[in-house]
Amino acid sequence: DGIWRRLGFHCKRLAWKIVVNTTYIFKRQLDIIVSLILLILLMPLFLIIMLLIVVESPGPIFFRQIRVGRRGELFSMWKFRSMYVNADAKLAEVAAANGQEMGARVKIKNDPRITKVGHFIRKTSIDELPQFFDSLIGTMSVVGPRPQRQFEVDEYNQVYATRLLVKPGITGPWQVSGRNDLSEEESQQLDVSYVQNWSVLGDIVYILRTIGTVLHPNGAY
Repeated sequence: DGIWRRLGFHCKRLAWKIVVNTTYIFKRQLDIIVSLILLILLMPLFLIIMLLIVVESPGPIFFRQIRVGRRGELFSMWKFRSMYVNADAKLAEVAAANGQEMGARVKIKNDPRITKVGHFIRKTSIDELPQFFDSLIGTMSVVGPRPQRQFEVDEYNQVYATRLLVKPGITGPWQVSGRNDLSEEESQQLDVSYVQNWSVLGDIVYILRTIGTVLHPNGAY
């Protein structure tokens, strides 16, 4: 009896691993398909935004920042540049001027570091479109918790750290549920709930909901 019980346990464990791995494969295929389609369709928009950025503010078109990915691995995340050059170096100064401290919830309304074009592309989430390249190569996923910086990750508690079990996403529960208007507790609950309940079908639903969020942005600044 003991042998059969152990055999049954190992069979169940193997079956569970197969299910999980299969789901990850489907999610990866979804990332590749969606990223390729959108990069092709949105290329004319890419060219327009690139031109507007260059005309308004001298400097690079794209903004690269190191973020923390799945299982704590660091990766380069790309965006269209929405701020003046060297804006990152002034974050602590601007945060202090607005009565905030450096941490996971540093979000500043009417940030003086943002360009005019930057305000538009951030409001509409267009600044995040280059991240479909990140999704295509596999450092990000189309859907998942937003990637954060190391100093933000350092503040995670044990429960919130579970968000690192999945790849960070371009869109997800935070983007379609209010974004910066959410409290810290609400944001954390959404991320943890996503990790605990994610599925390929659920990702498709988030993608469809994101279309409505882009057309009617709420909480983006």
